[in-house]
Amino acid sequence: MTETGTNPLGGPLDRLTEAGVAIWLDDLSRERLRTGNLAELVTTRRVVGVTTNPTIFANALAKGDAYEAQLTELAGHRADVDEAVFAITTDDVREAADLLRRVYDASSYVDGRVSIEVDPRLARDTQATIDAAKALWATVDRPNVLIKIPATVEGLPAITAVLAEGISVNVTLIFSLARYREVLDAFATGLEQARANGHDLAPIASVASFFVSRVDTAIDPRLDALGTPEAHALRGAAAIANARLAFGVYDEFVAGDRWAALAADGAQPQRPLWASTGVKDKAYPDTRYVDELVVRGVVNTMPGATLEAVADHGRITGDTVHGTEAESAAVITGLAHLGIDIDQVTDQLETEGVSKFEASWSELLATVAAGLARVVA
Repeated sequence: MTETGTNPLGGPLDRLTEAGVAIWLDDLSRERLRTGNLAELVTTRRVVGVTTNPTIFANALAKGDAYEAQLTELAGHRADVDEAVFAITTDDVREAADLLRRVYDASSYVDGRVSIEVDPRLARDTQATIDAAKALWATVDRPNVLIKIPATVEGLPAITAVLAEGISVNVTLIFSLARYREVLDAFATGLEQARANGHDLAPIASVASFFVSRVDTAIDPRLDALGTPEAHALRGAAAIANARLAFGVYDEFVAGDRWAALAADGAQPQRPLWASTGVKDKAYPDTRYVDELVVRGVVNTMPGATLEAVADHGRITGDTVHGTEAESAAVITGLAHLGIDIDQVTDQLETEGVSKFEASWSELLATVAAGLARVVA
């Protein structure tokens, strides 16, 4: 776990917050909760939200002994592995939501949010996703939780149905502009149905998690294989360009009449959330997916190491998104001229993203199964 210190007044994290970016932590563990580390990050690192995913929980369960007491209790109740995973993860998220409740209240329902993901094995099953989202919402039983639903074709109607019930949603695994437009439509339809169902729209929150670094991770090797000066010039440009264009889609949506009608009834916008912001390629600055995506009204959820890097040497110079549309579009056009189809890449990334979370879920199940067996041995 990363050690923290003070965030100097006027430092990068203060400037990022003042620029309108909500800082969330892309990590959660019982150790962070019990040692007070998460509370410290709220105080010293401007953290106002938390995201989780199957990989994060698999890593948390695989380290240390923070879950031993609960594993022993669950084994005593003869809980099966799925029941144990459900209990462990919802308990952590509930505790984190309680810790962040004052942030939630102070921000008028905007921040102080904690996300928990529907079992990724359900990503291609609409009704099962809806049922699982309702179960997570009821079990965590905190108004500041967000239920994560993947932006698969099957996930889109689930997003609408869950929002229509008044349940807040983090739409995850968004890579393409086309899919993002569908997500915004699913969001608006869900709020319209929630309004028709008599729900107060103000507490219903949603974020759209647009994945960033994985785009460069997929495209850079293709550029390297081409080996031309034109290809080299585009290395590391695709992810930021794709995200900046996504914000343009958001800007267009919130300027429209459909959103204006929902906002007039108290709805909150579905904020873009920059996910996968840890830098994978050491040739790049370790804060680039934060520094280059600063714009008011977004969330940036960072792994602990990225958060510390930004606190130490982030280059926060104001809005780095508006005014970049032509430059960003030129990057995508340049890739196309080199034979790299961004839509094909993002489709592949969605498929791989679901598969990776399924693999992490299997790892989580195996870790918990081994833990249950150990405590009864």
